[in-house]
Amino acid sequence: MPPIDITLDQLRRMIGLRVRHEGIVCAIIEVLEDGPSLILQDLGQSTTIQPNQYGDAARRVPVTFTVPVLTPDRDELHADFLALELVDSD
Repeated sequence: MPPIDITLDQLRRMIGLRVRHEGIVCAIIEVLEDGPSLILQDLGQSTTIQPNQYGDAARRVPVTFTVPVLTPDRDELHADFLALELVDSD
């Protein structure tokens, strides 16, 4: 089976979209070229503690998720990517 042909430009046009990931409403905030993967930011009140370069607690930041776009063999779209649900942007 030939590899899936999805471009980084196509993925970058998704930045700013709101999606539901595992029941959590998120915004697509970044595209990682390696993979490729989408970075999602939780739009709710959930936060996590971000450590500084020494591993000490520094500040609270929104929770983020990394969602792979393709399977490791790059011949199919990843199940996590396919499971993203587009959320209406009221």
